[in-house]
Amino acid sequence: MFYGYYFDPTYVLVILAFIFTMFASFGVKSTFRKYDEVHNSRGITAAEAARRILDANGLQNIRIERVAGELTDHYSPKENVIRLSDSTFNSTSVAAIGVAAHECGHAVQHQVGYVPIKIRNGIVPIVNISNALSMPLFIIGLIIGITPLAFAGAILFGMVFLFQLVTLPTETNASRRAMRTLEEMDLLAGDELKGARKTLTAAAMTYVAAVASTAMQFLRLLLIANRRRD
Repeated sequence: MFYGYYFDPTYVLVILAFIFTMFASFGVKSTFRKYDEVHNSRGITAAEAARRILDANGLQNIRIERVAGELTDHYSPKENVIRLSDSTFNSTSVAAIGVAAHECGHAVQHQVGYVPIKIRNGIVPIVNISNALSMPLFIIGLIIGITPLAFAGAILFGMVFLFQLVTLPTETNASRRAMRTLEEMDLLAGDELKGARKTLTAAAMTYVAAVASTAMQFLRLLLIANRRRD
């Protein structure tokens, strides 16, 4: 009785999700810092590398802007702009150039009509609504004892899991495009390429951790709702 009342076994999933997320976050930050101290032999900045990559792909219409923060780099297709963070924009490090090339990879994905990114963008409105409603429905269903309502909340949270699943190949593909471009355009070479690849691999692990974390949270909601039904 004591064990069943005071300890919820599904908390193990929460703890595991937290550990995965923290480990991945630490990994990307420590790897970026390491290779942020390794500068490319050509002396080009991340912003300059991004401009060259975009122009080489016929994307002269996409602007490159600076944005505050560290590792806040992103591509905005609606605004046709790649924003590079303070830690990236003027840096000549192989880590910064890898990150910039990765964001350019997203721009190229939109240009060529890469299917996973189309799916991801298409389900964003649904995911936003599902994310906003899932937990309220789940909690209300548990409180008032309507199990189907709790299950509905859990299923809605499953849309967030689906979004994470689609995001993973989108991000890994952008990194592959980045590494191929850096090598083909001779922007980095030798150990410089290795440093950029390690930086992007560490960044990819954050998306793997996000998928695993969301999957465990989704499973936990289903288990709790099913237990209430029983």
